[in-house]
Amino acid sequence: MNVPRGRLVRSRVVDDPGVVLGAALDRSLTGYAVLEPQDALLFDDGTRGVMTFEAGVPVLVYDATTDRGGPDALADLAGPGPYRVELYELSPDDLAAAHDTPDLRVPPAMPAERLAGDAALAERTREAAPESRLDEERDPAGSAVEAFLADEEKIEAIRAQAREEAQRRAEEWGLSGALADDPSSASDAGDALDAVPDSD
Repeated sequence: MNVPRGRLVRSRVVDDPGVVLGAALDRSLTGYAVLEPQDALLFDDGTRGVMTFEAGVPVLVYDATTDRGGPDALADLAGPGPYRVELYELSPDDLAAAHDTPDLRVPPAMPAERLAGDAALAERTREAAPESRLDEERDPAGSAVEAFLADEEKIEAIRAQAREEAQRRAEEWGLSGALADDPSSASDAGDALDAVPDSD
C-alpha cells in the first residue's frame, strides 16, 4: 500500500492503542497512523502497521510485514503493548486511491473493538461514521455469501460440475438414462431399477 507522507502531528509510545484511536477521533483526523507493536520495539523486527482515517474514523488497516490487510492485519497487530505510534495528517485526495481497496478496509468500530477492547470508543466511532460506512458493520461472512450468490457465473459453474459428476456416477451404476434430457428418462431409470433382483 502506498500513500504520500503526511504532516506529523503526534508521535509517542503508548500502552493502549485506544489512545491513538481516540486522538484521531477527537481531532477528526484525515490521514494515517503508523503503529509498531511491542515485538518490533523489543526485537527490532520491522513489524509496522498502517491505519488510515477519514474525519477520525478508521478506514483501512495494512500490515507491511505480512502484506495482509483488513481484519487480518488487525489480528497481526493486536498485542498487549506498548506501541510506538505516529499520527500523520493528509488530504482526502491523497488517500482516495488507497481507500478504494476493499481488501484493506475494516468496519469503522472494529479497530476499537479488536485492538483496544474499548466498547465505549467503538460506539463513539460508530456515531461519528457516515451512514454509508455503517453497512460495513455487517458480518463479513454474510457479505461474502451475498457477493457469492450474486455471481451467476460461479453458480452456473458449480451446477455444471454437479451435473458432470452426477452423469459420471450414473454411468458407473448403469443408470445413465436417468439423467437424459428426454422425458422417457424416468421410465428408463425405472426399468433399470426393476431389473435389480429383490434381496429377499
